Amino acid sequence: MQNNLMPRSLAAIVAVFALSVLSNVAVAVVAKAQHHHDAKQLVGDKLKQDGHHDIDHKGKYTTSVEVKGGKIAALHVKHSEKGDIPVKKYKTHKKMAQTGSGHLVYASFRLAQMQDLGVEYIGYSYVDDYGNEEIR
Repeated sequence: MQNNLMPRSLAAIVAVFALSVLSNVAVAVVAKAQHHHDAKQLVGDKLKQDGHHDIDHKGKYTTSVEVKGGKIAALHVKHSEKGDIPVKKYKTHKKMAQTGSGHLVYASFRLAQMQDLGVEYIGYSYVDDYGNEEIR
């Protein structure tokens, strides 16, 4: 009888541990928020001038772009105390479009005539001190 009890209690301990790990992972994913910003609007007329341009300031973070030939060649984020922050680059064919109400919607929810399926969109992101992902 006691030989049967040992594997069951070990299985129960492993199951409880696995559930506790999975619940912590789920909480971490939910707590992280994504904030989308229209980089084209932030850059504006600076896109016509080659060079380094600051486009946004958020708290201790300064976002800047390198413009070459009318295109954004790189995006840099600098923290006032920590220095350069790692930036992740995204490539997608899905366009995040901003509606007149200020809400972001997938371009796939818009009329087909308003979409150009041959365009690849590039976005850059960094994670701030609060764990929020800022996407430009």
